[in-house]
Parts: sequence; structure tokens; C-alpha cells
Amino acid sequence: MTPARLATAWALFQGLLIEALPFLLIGVLISAAARWWAPGGRWLRRLPSQPLLGPLSGAALGFALPACECGNVPVARQMLVGGAPLGSALGFLFAAPVLNPIVLASTWAAFPDQPWLLLARPLGAVVVAVGLALLLRLIPEAELLQPDLLAERRLHQPLEEVNLLERRGGVLGTQDRRPLTRPSLAELMRHGGREFLELALLLVLGCVLASLVQSFVPRSWLLAVGGAPTLSILALMLLALVVSVCSSVDAFLALSFAAQVTPGALLAFLLLGPVIDLKLVGLLNLLFRPRGLLLTTAGAGLLVLLIGQWINLWRL
Repeated sequence: MTPARLATAWALFQGLLIEALPFLLIGVLISAAARWWAPGGRWLRRLPSQPLLGPLSGAALGFALPACECGNVPVARQMLVGGAPLGSALGFLFAAPVLNPIVLASTWAAFPDQPWLLLARPLGAVVVAVGLALLLRLIPEAELLQPDLLAERRLHQPLEEVNLLERRGGVLGTQDRRPLTRPSLAELMRHGGREFLELALLLVLGCVLASLVQSFVPRSWLLAVGGAPTLSILALMLLALVVSVCSSVDAFLALSFAAQVTPGALLAFLLLGPVIDLKLVGLLNLLFRPRGLLLTTAGAGLLVLLIGQWINLWRL
């Protein structure tokens, strides 16, 4: 590893971390606010649980929250802990990074002369979110979610859905169900600070991985097949995984090579990165077991590839 590449990796690491940390903090603050405003999570349990309406309702929440994919992880975790239907939480997790107002505004600012893209990106994000939610619903929650998250989630679910032994509360459990009281400011700060530090550590590790990979995989290799209908989509999907930029600025990065690639490849880059990339793997591992993380990656890749192919058939 040459000093020049080390310097490049260090610069990339700093850029990724500085870009992502503010949004991670916003996500933790939103999660803490939800915990204070509705400590029992009752409003979360009122979200629709239908296979289609659930993910759509979760995606719709993204319009009001200015957090990118890093910041959406703690919010989605709080939704799951609060007892929100799985489909609603997954719809928010996967669609909100594109549907939030900052990302929509940045996409419009980067591509004001391509109205099809301003419509296709949010619609594509909703399709991917609904598809992933339907796919992950096929796995039992006990096999999909991490054990600590599952234990917290069961504390807030009705007894008709989770028995006492599963809830770990009541007469047969090991701890009493916590009263639905509003936490104190000190408790919120302690919990939020601990959550932020845990997530920040995983984010740092993800940024290290992404910066090292970027330093050894030149973008020119991936852009060399920009004119091939299918290869260009696959190359830009791989580029989205590697560069790991936040959804709030990825449109401006895409603008630098938009003329070199097919329309479907351009959209694929803007759709896949907000769902899964190298810096997100550690954060998503806090929610999903390995099987769920693998299905998320494979499902998102397949859906984005199909959407990109359809766009190429339409636009080329």
C-alpha cells in the first residue's frame, strides 16, 4: 500500500464520515424525540399492517424526516422497538432515504433538465421498499431480527400476538413490563448518547472499509462499460456499493458521470446506494440477522437491476 493511496483512503474516509455523522445524529435525535413523545409506542402500533399499505405508510413518513440512510437506521429501530408493524418499519427504512425532502431537493438541483428522473427516483424507491418488505415478511421475525431488538420489540406487543414467555414479562418472565411513563431528560440523554456512540463506531468501521475499497477499485473501471445496457447497470450498482455516499449528495456525484452511462444505470446508482452500501452493512447488522442482511442485499440488487433494465428499454 503506497503512501499516495493511504493519503487518498484517509481523505475519502474523512469525507464519508463528515458527510454521514450529522445525519446519524439527526436520526438519533428523532428516535429520542419519538421515545419521549410516545413512550409506549401506541401510535406506532396503529400503523397499517397490510402487506402493501404497511410499507407505503412507512415510506410516506420519509417525506417529513430530513435524515439519510445512516440516520434512518436508529429511527427504524425505534419503530420496531415500539411495536410498529414490520412492513411499516421496513418501508420507512428502505424508502425514506430517497423520499426525504433534502434528497428530493438535491436530485432536482442536480438534474433540473431530466424530469423523468425526478419522478422515477422516488417511484423506484417505493417499489424497492415494498418489494423488500414483502420479501422479508416471508421470514419469521425471530429469524429476521437481532435477538436484543426482538426482545425489546416483544415488550411492546399485545399479548394476543406474543405470549408471556416470548415477551419475557409478566408472571412467567424474568422482568416486569415497564410502565408507559415519559422518560426523564437525563435518561433520554444517556440512552441517546449510548446509541449514538454505538452507531458511530459501526459507521466509522463502514467508512474505513468503503474508503479502502474506493482507493483500490478505480471508478474508471466501472464506468468503462457505461454504454452497455445491462453491464452499465451492474457496474453502477457496484459503484454505488463502493463509493457509499449519503443519499443527500449522491445526485451531485452521479451528475459527474451521467453523460457516460445509460439512463437505467444512472437510476440504479441513485436507487441502490440508499438501501445498501459498504458503510451501511454494520448499521443494518444492528437490525437484521445475517440471513436478513443477505436477503436485503440480494433482493435490492435484483429489483434495482430490473428497474434499470426497464428504464433502458424505455429511454434508449
